[in-house]
Amino acid sequence: MDFMESYKLWLEKATEDIDLVNELKSIKDNEKEVYERFYKSLEFGTAGLRGIIGAGTNRMNIYVVRQATQGLANYVNKKYGKGAVAISHDSRIKADLFMNEAAKVLAANGIKVYITTELQPTPVLSYLVRYFNCQAGIMVTASHNPAAYNGYKAYGEDGCQMTDDAANAVYDEICNIDIFNDVKTMDLQKAIDEGLVEYVKDEVYTSYIEEVKKQQINPDVCKDADLKVVYTPLNGAGNKLVRRILDEIGVKDVTVVEEQELPDGNFTTCPYPNPEIKEALQKGLDLCEKVQPDLLLATDPDADRVGIAVKDYDGSYRLITGNEDGVMLTEYILSNRVAKGTLPKNPVMVKTIVTSKLVEKLCEKYNVELKNVLTGFKYIGEVILNLEKTGNESDFVFGFEESYGYLAGTYVRDKDAVVASMLICEMAATFKKQGKTLAQVIDGLYEEYGYYKNTTLSFEFEGSEGMQKMADIMVSIRENMPKEIAGYKVVKTADYKLSVEKDVVNNTETVINLPKSNVIQLNLENDNMVIIRPSGTEPKIKIYLTAVGKDKNDAQVVTDKLEIASKELLGVN
Repeated sequence: MDFMESYKLWLEKATEDIDLVNELKSIKDNEKEVYERFYKSLEFGTAGLRGIIGAGTNRMNIYVVRQATQGLANYVNKKYGKGAVAISHDSRIKADLFMNEAAKVLAANGIKVYITTELQPTPVLSYLVRYFNCQAGIMVTASHNPAAYNGYKAYGEDGCQMTDDAANAVYDEICNIDIFNDVKTMDLQKAIDEGLVEYVKDEVYTSYIEEVKKQQINPDVCKDADLKVVYTPLNGAGNKLVRRILDEIGVKDVTVVEEQELPDGNFTTCPYPNPEIKEALQKGLDLCEKVQPDLLLATDPDADRVGIAVKDYDGSYRLITGNEDGVMLTEYILSNRVAKGTLPKNPVMVKTIVTSKLVEKLCEKYNVELKNVLTGFKYIGEVILNLEKTGNESDFVFGFEESYGYLAGTYVRDKDAVVASMLICEMAATFKKQGKTLAQVIDGLYEEYGYYKNTTLSFEFEGSEGMQKMADIMVSIRENMPKEIAGYKVVKTADYKLSVEKDVVNNTETVINLPKSNVIQLNLENDNMVIIRPSGTEPKIKIYLTAVGKDKNDAQVVTDKLEIASKELLGVN
């Protein structure tokens, strides 16, 4: 069926959502707009679905959600015979609607459903899957994407995002489902009355909070530290539980950014609600100038990531990168657990390949095994699962990725801004009692180990041609591996799609024992590094730069050179 035939079918069949009806009618004479919505279907992968909200097979809407959920239902019923699925959502536009539609499909397929009465953080969904012994989970979220987007993250029975095999199996089911004729659904109230759908009770969230509190390193340190915090949930799902955990550990002086306190999928004060971006934190930074807190906390819309800013030497507020925060937390957790004798006999830390190499030095210092995994927190969750299978789950100490995602403990299998916010405040309180700010802490680590500057560049390739352009770029780099970048010789390459690492200096090859992924890593002289990774869910390529210098200025000079060379490598301005 070509895109115009699909469009005409939707005009006839997609009548339940008036927003979709109006949108379809509005584009009837615009072939380009019709094409953008129908030239393909959103693909279901390990990250589930993600796309612009609207009409068509290439948009997020109730019909696409129902089709995906029917595929998930078929998968669960075929694999387990029967099962249960937990579902929640964040503050995204139509997120609660999509949750309810998914619940109705699952119930119609005889699957027990646990749904939340209001928006919840993504890590809570992971917790619900494990708490209720579900076979799968669904989180309706588009994480930190702009307001026009929504998404559908799928989880396996371990509470971790779906593996490649499971996601492929669900996608195979979806491909065999007619979006209008093959989807089962039923009335939500009827499903509730028949016990097929059940709302999660408040005591479950209390049990989650208790698990978070078990991850404290110095449980009483915040009670008399007089720590002052400004917090913004960025109009997302973190507001209640982050404030609750801070209150319960003794952080009483918390000022919330009023404009970003309540759920709002339009994100009017931060078009890109991403704690990696300064503009998203600007309202919080403005409030910091008035309140003068010790630190600013900002959680993203689904509250699985947290960014911070800390008071600098001159009284201004310094943004701390995801790498810097993770490095500080690593040092704090390891040093304090060693001092208290609570580190397990065979401690394990996990980070992604694009995350700061400075962590390697800290793990060497404290004799902790460090595992490097592919980008994506599901791979950190997979390490925990493998430890669990061998009875060594308690060996996991901490895991993080550079994009502000952190996890201590094994009660969930995804990054958790609630536990991270707690530990950050605990860390800040501990150092405050020692007369140190977090700015001094990270600078002290740089003085000790060298200045590791990590920079992420993001290049967007929008429209129907974007994904093909990205694919062509990756093929070109593979076929013409650079011998040097910005004057620094390439000493080692790693192609995670081909699972081959090449030592250029010694002319040797080794096999990479990680899942295949479309990532190219170029190790340069002086411990500098360039990693190229196209997104699997968005039309963008990310480049991760590691620049090592004697100090900040030295590292910045290297970064500037690598950034210019990286743009040339991609053929972009």
